[in-house]
Amino acid sequence: MSDPSILVVEDEPDIAALYAGFLEERYDVDVAETAAEAVDRVDAAVDVVLLDRRLPDGSGDDVLEHIRKEGYDCRVAMVTAVEPDFDIIDMGFDLYLTKPVSRTKLLAAIDTLLTRSEYDDLVQEAAALASKRAVLSSQKPAAQREGNEAYAELVDRLEELDADIDDLGESLSTDDYRAMFRDLGEA
Repeated sequence: MSDPSILVVEDEPDIAALYAGFLEERYDVDVAETAAEAVDRVDAAVDVVLLDRRLPDGSGDDVLEHIRKEGYDCRVAMVTAVEPDFDIIDMGFDLYLTKPVSRTKLLAAIDTLLTRSEYDDLVQEAAALASKRAVLSSQKPAAQREGNEAYAELVDRLEELDADIDDLGESLSTDDYRAMFRDLGEA
């Protein structure tokens, strides 16, 4: 089995080289410095994209939209200096990291994303929404969050997903649960 494939999309060469250096021992790493390069390099073989929101020829948001429109099943972390705002709620990323990002934090984020790629769609959606809620909770005062309709919809959807996941868990017998996890660690 080959190493997971990571695409680093970062316009600052020193930062891109730093991230690649953090990752190259464990992963197959490629670097794109522009939105156009990112669009050209992302494909079905990419497992994780580390995506800056500000690129010299466009927006990382547009690259993210391309990834989702093309149906690539990769996990995406926005790694950016752009402070999060409520606009992130409707974006299709899985994690949001605000620069500067340490080696430890970057590796932990990739581990989280690779683990999430093994989840079914319901759990992936819940994990992505929980990440967005956590980012906004840490960056926006409660009064702003409570007065924002998109944030309220995010919280409502997350509660629905939590209930669905709980229902799924309750419907599994002990044998079903064991069968789901039997092969873990045998790979």
